[in-house]
Amino acid sequence: MTTAVVDDDLWSAIGDPTRRRMLDLLLTEGGGTASTLSRQMTVTRQAVAKHLTVLDRVGLVRGRPAGRERRYQVDEAQLARAVAQLAAVGAAWDARLQRIKRIAEAIQQTRNT
Repeated sequence: MTTAVVDDDLWSAIGDPTRRRMLDLLLTEGGGTASTLSRQMTVTRQAVAKHLTVLDRVGLVRGRPAGRERRYQVDEAQLARAVAQLAAVGAAWDARLQRIKRIAEAIQQTRNT
């Protein structure tokens, strides 16, 4: 069985609850700026801008100039890649857990005979 390839930077970015909330908002709203996002969150505009920089660096969002700000949208291809990675990691762990279960059952059966 092959080990799932995981992009640690991508998952580190997604691992933060504030950034996940921002992704949700950007998906729901179809995009947004640091200012529009900060009005819907409990963090400052500056904090939102820093989180957007992290998301942009790993490719989950793409920013384009919009007046004095940048308007961000989710990069759906990169998000799909993240979902595929998560599914692969989940499948790998399911297989590991099944092997552990079979080993435990074999040990139990040996003890019962």
